[in-house]
Amino acid sequence: MARLPRLTLPGYPHHVIQRGNNRQSIFAKTADYQRLLDLLDDNARQFEVAIHAYVLMSNHFHLLVTPQSSDGLPQMMQAVGRRYVRYFNDSQQRSGTLWEGRYRSTLIQTDRYLLACMAYIDLNPVRAGLVAQAAEYPWTSHGHYIGRQMDKLVTPHPLVWALGNTPFAREAAYAELVQAGVNPVHQSALTQATLSGWALGEPDFVADLQKRTQRRVAKGQAGRPQAGKNL
Repeated sequence: MARLPRLTLPGYPHHVIQRGNNRQSIFAKTADYQRLLDLLDDNARQFEVAIHAYVLMSNHFHLLVTPQSSDGLPQMMQAVGRRYVRYFNDSQQRSGTLWEGRYRSTLIQTDRYLLACMAYIDLNPVRAGLVAQAAEYPWTSHGHYIGRQMDKLVTPHPLVWALGNTPFAREAAYAELVQAGVNPVHQSALTQATLSGWALGEPDFVADLQKRTQRRVAKGQAGRPQAGKNL
């Protein structure tokens, strides 16, 4: 059975995971992390993809993004992936693949999962035992949201602006949100949806999405939507 194309719709937030092949490291030195961030910045601008949150781990990375077109996200990921592999192979005098196949992604319901997804991303280094607090890890957007640094790669989602009326209030509220952690149910849902490629949200949200694409958006929804239904 042929695999489904990725679910990508403009104007919606998407959680993305790209892993190293066989869980191998995708970074050999500090400069490699910065190189990937620079490539993400360049190509996010070129393909009009807003990057709301990210974390670079030793053998994979996470992004939370909103593309402005249906092909912006895949074009960005393809360009970043190819250019980074060339850079990494040249610098390490190696050849061959670096990535574990194509990236994984899911489209998420903003009001229910966006802030949870941001905290999920920020807490990756904590769950991995690399740091005790999210703020201690350098290769993440977390520092931008708690006011420790300005990150040109980050485009805050409007939902973040609603956390407070001043920068200080927003930073404090976001730090508290991450400190509180992610509901285990939400954490599991975010992981499984991203790896499977099904949309993540309440039934009404998923049903509305299905009207906007011919690609199935949820497991168990067989067949194609009826013609003329807001495709």
